Amino acid sequence: MHEVLLSLEIAGACAVALLVLLVAVVARRRRLTSRLGTFDCSIRQVRGARRRWALGVARYETDRLDWYRTFSLSPRPSCTYARRALTVSLFREAEGSELAAVQPGAMIVECRLEVDGLGEEIEFAMGRDAYTGFASWLESAPPGQGVNVA
Repeated sequence: MHEVLLSLEIAGACAVALLVLLVAVVARRRRLTSRLGTFDCSIRQVRGARRRWALGVARYETDRLDWYRTFSLSPRPSCTYARRALTVSLFREAEGSELAAVQPGAMIVECRLEVDGLGEEIEFAMGRDAYTGFASWLESAPPGQGVNVA
């Protein structure tokens, strides 16, 4: 009998810990999305054979785009992209297997990220309204930053 109670206590403690973790993730997301300049944005870095979409929230800052992973507790952005380093190559509708991996109605924005002379392909998935804001943010860069929007 004692072993059964101990097992139930352990299962209950695990359930409470899981619930606390879930509440913390939801509270962090609410805090992030309550700020101005924030939008749902998935990313996929085009490196090697492993190309998976990661769900997240992006936020505009003056000279950079901060991206926060959805299922994380970190208060810091998972990725930061300098505005002057981003160039939009192409934007298109999500298609095929992308439809199941990104939010409904998302557009795929293919970008080139140039950092220290090294180029990298990255894709953002965002809603149409978010894309309009993203393109405007890139185009409104201060003079001399040479931003290119397709």
